[in-house]
Amino acid sequence: MNNTYIEFRNVSFRYSEEQPWVLNNVSFCIPADRWVAIIGHNGSGKSTIAKLINGLLFPVKGEIIVNGITVTEETVWEVRKAIGMVFQNPDNQFVGTTVRDDVAFGLENRGVERQKMISKIKSSLEAVSMWDYRLHEPHRLSGGQKQRVAIGGVLAVSPQVIILDEATAMLDPKGRKEIMQTVNNVRLQQGISLISITHDLNEITQADQVIVMNKGEVWLEASPREVFQKEKMLQKIGLDIPFVAKLANEINKDQMILEKQPLNQEELIEGLWTYHSKM
Repeated sequence: MNNTYIEFRNVSFRYSEEQPWVLNNVSFCIPADRWVAIIGHNGSGKSTIAKLINGLLFPVKGEIIVNGITVTEETVWEVRKAIGMVFQNPDNQFVGTTVRDDVAFGLENRGVERQKMISKIKSSLEAVSMWDYRLHEPHRLSGGQKQRVAIGGVLAVSPQVIILDEATAMLDPKGRKEIMQTVNNVRLQQGISLISITHDLNEITQADQVIVMNKGEVWLEASPREVFQKEKMLQKIGLDIPFVAKLANEINKDQMILEKQPLNQEELIEGLWTYHSKM
């Protein structure tokens, strides 16, 4: 692929020789400027992939290439300049006494001059609708607001890739939807890549590509529509598809009524309307 930004080449990883492989001979490509969702049940290896991309771990076998650079202990700091990570618990990422100070921390570490820093803090917090909270203490914010600040801090350092590692797991459905919509809007505006790691298939409907992990191996690479068509197979590996996809599969079980797998309620209604208008 000419526009590949991240590539795993036959990557295997385990934490010690006494333990089983967490990843076993994993290969895939993640294009630039795309949203790739990595899904799988707990223990499937998906979060280990995030840590390997960012150089928090290193493969036992195989290679990981980020923007043409092989990730090693010697190159890891260069690689990390291009990647921003948001974890499940944002409290673990906060270092500043205020939202503004927290976003400034990463910029100070990179030696950004003051006027440019002020501009970046403002633009990144406005992008996640948190500028009005700039003087608040991060730990006193709601869960969704904390995640917005964490994402704002990542955006401020202008990464080429944002990795969300189960970043919405602690939020309610409304909060998860809002966070994913915010990040996707920023992705489209700034032309960056997004990697979302989750076990919640409701989050992947807008992704360009889905990598399904199972027992440390790539089980499937497909679009969200193609993934949702494999309902029974997904259930066997501990995953469940959204209600709209379930309903669509049930409608199509005996007769092909819907021309395409709907990703949301609007597409389902449109598909049913199209079918009945032809009757």
